[in-house]
Amino acid sequence: MNNILVLPMLLPLLTGFVLFFLRPSVKAQKIVSILSLLSLVAISGRILLQIRVEGIIRLDFGGWEPPFGILFVGDSFSALMVLTASVVSTLIILYAFTATERRMENMFFYPFAFFLVAGVNGSFLTGDMFNLFVCFEVMLLASYVLITLGGGKVRLAESMKYIAINVVASWFFLVALAFLYGTVGTLNMAHISVRVAEAGQGPLLSAVAVVFLIVFALKAGLFLYFWLPGSYSSPPGPIAALFAALLTKVGVYAMFRTFTLIFYHDEFILGTIIGTMAVVTIIGGCLGAIAYTDIRQIASYNVIIAVGFMVLGLAVFNEEAFKGSVFYLIHDMVIKGILFLIVGAMVYLTGKTKITEMSGLIRNYPTLGWLLFLTTLGLAGIPPLSGFIGKMYVGLGAVEGGNYFLLFIGFASSLVVLYSMLRIFMNCFWGETIINREDQRLFPARRLIPIALLGVLTIGIGVGAQALEPFVSDAARVMANPGLYIDAVFGEVES
Repeated sequence: MNNILVLPMLLPLLTGFVLFFLRPSVKAQKIVSILSLLSLVAISGRILLQIRVEGIIRLDFGGWEPPFGILFVGDSFSALMVLTASVVSTLIILYAFTATERRMENMFFYPFAFFLVAGVNGSFLTGDMFNLFVCFEVMLLASYVLITLGGGKVRLAESMKYIAINVVASWFFLVALAFLYGTVGTLNMAHISVRVAEAGQGPLLSAVAVVFLIVFALKAGLFLYFWLPGSYSSPPGPIAALFAALLTKVGVYAMFRTFTLIFYHDEFILGTIIGTMAVVTIIGGCLGAIAYTDIRQIASYNVIIAVGFMVLGLAVFNEEAFKGSVFYLIHDMVIKGILFLIVGAMVYLTGKTKITEMSGLIRNYPTLGWLLFLTTLGLAGIPPLSGFIGKMYVGLGAVEGGNYFLLFIGFASSLVVLYSMLRIFMNCFWGETIINREDQRLFPARRLIPIALLGVLTIGIGVGAQALEPFVSDAARVMANPGLYIDAVFGEVES
């Protein structure tokens, strides 16, 4: 039954509403949360396996067949994103059980975390452009609440910038939808693809495509990333980890879905504009990661570098590069979750944020230190960790397409990432410790367990890449052949 497709969005949405009524009992909130999260992971895995057996599946809401009704479409790409988001969200929220202040738990942290997950999963599964906008807004409204929880002058200032940027981006999204509907007369993604292919991607549709590119670039932190470092470095560790692991990936996913399924006819937009944006983003992220001494800022600029690298696969635009970007998306959700949880823990344990103010933490917190080292290797793409597989396939795609400059920029960024993360590791964990045994803050094992599980996951994705390869190859094949997606939605395509 294809009704299972709605559950990755419906389950966290309903859980969020239930948690509102459980506000007086934090323990009850945690029990309901963990049961819901484990169910979500199981459902997401079931969807992926069903797609592997049956091919692309769809769910028509209200019995209205496309292109007249709203629908969810599950292919390997969307299912992989949903499964990864569900697993990472589960581990981050598990960490939050022991790391979130009681006053924030009483301010509806858990309900809005679930609303965020619901919006993310809905964005991955929708087959309708307007519904994509709706799911984006569910995700963003939850993030507006989460980023302001707890108050504080710096956090409120950064949250205002974050909200303002996303409100402007949402307005542009609506404008682009209006022009798109006025031009092709439909908002069903598969139907839009058919209409654009029939009419040709002329100047008007190319202008609409550029507006969509700006919208998704703003939401992903691509090129127009000036809002991201402050916004991602001001919230507490669990919230920052949710943002870094999920939010930018939704923008990247929307970009891939839109420009491989609908607006793939204009090579100037794909190769020149998107390629230039990716390169500028990588360079800007590298400069920020080197320039700053605040560990939260360094981590945030590493998010920007990763976004640029993932979009390189779209600029290269062949099946190998798509495969690399999908692998890298999966890897980056996991590795950014680890990174921001560790950075948040370091700030909590020391009360400091700059690498010049910390030293010798390996003596006090050795497990945390070696998890950071593992994260450093994963971020840099050192084999056999998860980052290596995605970079290898993007590199193969770039060689196949003759995009040697993009290849050079992408792989040079790995050295900068390695350097920026080793700065944190060497400065903060080696040398004389700044914390006496008497002043040492307790970091309980139950907080380390979710971080360690994410570490095991990044090793598993790299070592077990062969098990993931059929799903990733199928995702890349559908992106390289949009007719497969269209046929799955319509059967025999009718305009």
